[in-house]
This record gives sequence, structure tokens and C-alpha cells, in this order.
Amino acid sequence: MLLAACALMSGTCAMAQTRAEGFYKDFFMDCGIPLNTFDDLPAAKLLNLSMERICTWEGGKADRATEYEKQLMVNVFAGSEIDENGILIYPDGAPRFKVIYVNGGKATAHGTFLTPKGLENIRTFYANGGSYIGTCAGAYLCSKGTYSTKSGKTNENDKYLGIWPGYVTGTGINGKYPDNTVEKKCPLLKYYDFGGDRYIDSVRHNGGCYMNTYEMPKGTEILMRFVTAWPGRDTLGHGVHKQVNCWAYKANEKSGRLVVTGSHPERGVNDERLQMFAAMFKYALEGQGVPQVKAALVDGEAREMLKSSQDNDPAYTKIGDKQYHHFTIDVPKGTKSVSVDLKSVPGYSNYDLFLYAANGEFAFNDVANWFDVRDGIDKTLVIDNPKAGKLYISVFCDTTVDVLDTRNGEQYIGRVDVLNGVPYIIKATLNK
Repeated sequence: MLLAACALMSGTCAMAQTRAEGFYKDFFMDCGIPLNTFDDLPAAKLLNLSMERICTWEGGKADRATEYEKQLMVNVFAGSEIDENGILIYPDGAPRFKVIYVNGGKATAHGTFLTPKGLENIRTFYANGGSYIGTCAGAYLCSKGTYSTKSGKTNENDKYLGIWPGYVTGTGINGKYPDNTVEKKCPLLKYYDFGGDRYIDSVRHNGGCYMNTYEMPKGTEILMRFVTAWPGRDTLGHGVHKQVNCWAYKANEKSGRLVVTGSHPERGVNDERLQMFAAMFKYALEGQGVPQVKAALVDGEAREMLKSSQDNDPAYTKIGDKQYHHFTIDVPKGTKSVSVDLKSVPGYSNYDLFLYAANGEFAFNDVANWFDVRDGIDKTLVIDNPKAGKLYISVFCDTTVDVLDTRNGEQYIGRVDVLNGVPYIIKATLNK
């Protein structure tokens, strides 16, 4: 994934069904400039999630970043010659990972190093079904900007993502451990009861934010609130008692779900802080966008999936590694058979594409009624006496990259050519 900088420099929504299939890996961890850097994530181990990451080691000081790390940020998020889309999205803009997790650190500086193209790619990732988790800086970054309690004014930040269309306010709390209460109807309670009292002790907070509820966007879910004042005890003050510390948002059925907190539960290893962060992951994964149908195939008409990401025509764009492309065709009563042909394009036959079909539901490999998983691209499915109604057809790309684990994250080797997509031609023919 983290292609070496030196090398890089020389639909229509179909149905309300959520499937965690057709992704390269479970999640991508962003430890880029100048965010906190960790090689692992305890919640990923607990939930058995596959992960890749970018790691920079400037210690949170952007001016200490090396030229290699700066170029790496561009290559990973904005793209490069051998990975035009950046690692988060497929050539057609669909999410390549189920979730991105953005660590704590300095949000505005991080947005600067992401570059406008990298920011736009993350927005595309979220809009097309990838979910977003953020802690501290990651919560800032998802917003439109900040709200000042002193001036009563909002300040938009063009280095932020704006995928949650609201504003956050800095707490002024640094290096402290506020408690949190879980809302009575919080969806995270589906996963853990947090000791039965809906109370989480001592979650580290270091310059993070809380949600501005004065202009709370419709669809925002309040998950947890700060507890910073107690009768007969010292208070952390700063006016954040009962302010919203953890919230979620899903723009629509197609988008992913955003789950963020202004605090730092991510390093918990055996307590309710670990459960808090694991629950955030579970809810984000549950909120992925529904699968999308590329097109309804026309009887006997070949559809050429040849375009690249820069063509901005996802309905005709090539397929990425471990990705599904979904199609449909309406089968009339009395149809004798349906033939589905998958053909390679000259010069692009050295890939493995699988072909699936299913009645009335997306043709993922575990539910397909018909399938051909031979090596290569060229193949034909013949479906005799098909059921009348909608037939779902899927193409799956089994060719993918190999990885080397490095100090800065995973570096792609092997079939890196697949990153810019595999072209193919598909046709469905009704024999009436």
C-alpha cells in the first residue's frame, strides 16, 4: 500500500442490504503527518480486523517530517502514477477499505499534508460507502470547522473534510482523564453494556473537541457525554460537563457511517476504554453503504468496462483488486436460458476475474446460484430455465497486490498493476 516514495517519483442504489464484502481489507489506519503513530491497534486485535496503515515518525511535529514522509502522504492519499486513485478508493471511486481510522494529533496540519486531492478522495470514500472513525484530531478533521463559545461564531476550515456538516469546539483540556456517560438509547449498547452502569471512567483527553449542539446536523446521533464535575470533588472545568464527546452520523443509505470522539480511547487494552473504541468500530462497520448496481444490462449488448479513474465515469470504469461489480438483467417469463459472457481486453488477460449470478439478490460468492471461478478472465455462465424476475450478475477481481511490512506501513509489491484497475467486457443474452 505505502508505495515507496522513491519508486513513485521516477450507480444506482439497489436495495437496503448491507454486505461487508468486496473490499481489499477491513480498515486503514491513518498515522500520517502530524498524527500520533502506532504500529498496531488493540481494538483491531479484539475484533480480528485486517489492517493497513501509514506511519510517520515526526513525533507530532510537522516541521520534523522528512521529504520521504511528505511524498508518502501524497502517494497514499492523493495518488501516484501506479495508483492513480490513492489507496482508499477503487478506480470507480468505491471504497477499497470498509473503514478509515484517523488518529489524534494536529488536524489542520494533517489536512494540509493530505492535500486537496487527498481530502477529496476521503470525501469520495465516505460518500460511496466507506465508514470513518476519528479520535481527537480525527473528530476535528471530519467537521466543517470550529465554533467559538466566546464569540458565538463559526469558523470554516478548508483543511477539514466536512463529511459531518457540523462544528466542533475545543475543550481546553490537556493531559486529563474525564469520565463519560453513555446515552440511554446509545446504539453502542448493542455491543457492550460498559459494566451495566453506562459509565466509562478516565478516558484520556488531550486538546480534543466536543460537538457543537447549537447547530447539530440532522441525522447526528449523540452517543456519550463528558463528566467533568462531581459533587464534593475537584472539577476539570472548562465548561464541558455534559457536552457531547462521542457522536455518529450517516449522510444517507449510500454513504458510510461516521463515529468519532474528542478523546483517546484507542489505546485501551483490557478495560471499558477498549470496549468503547471497539464499539465505535462495530457501529461504523455496521453503517457501511449498501451495495450499488453498476447498470441493468441490455439483452445481447456488450458492456465495455474500460475507463480509468480520471475519466470520472464510474458506470464504465475498470474493476479493482478484491472488488465486486454488480449488474442486473430482467428475465421475462418463458425464457429458456440466459448466457452471461465475460471477456478480456487485448493485453489485459493476465488477471483472475470470477463470475457469479443469483436470483433476486446481489450475487456475492456465498449466495450465488451460478458461478465460475476458474483462473483467467474469459468465461461463460449458462443458466437454463431461469426464474422470471431480476437476475443479479457480479464480476469479482481476485488478483491483488502482495505487501511488505515496513516502518512506514505496508509497501505494495507484486501485481501493483491491478491498482489502476482491470478492464473487461460483459454481456448477458436471453434465449427466449
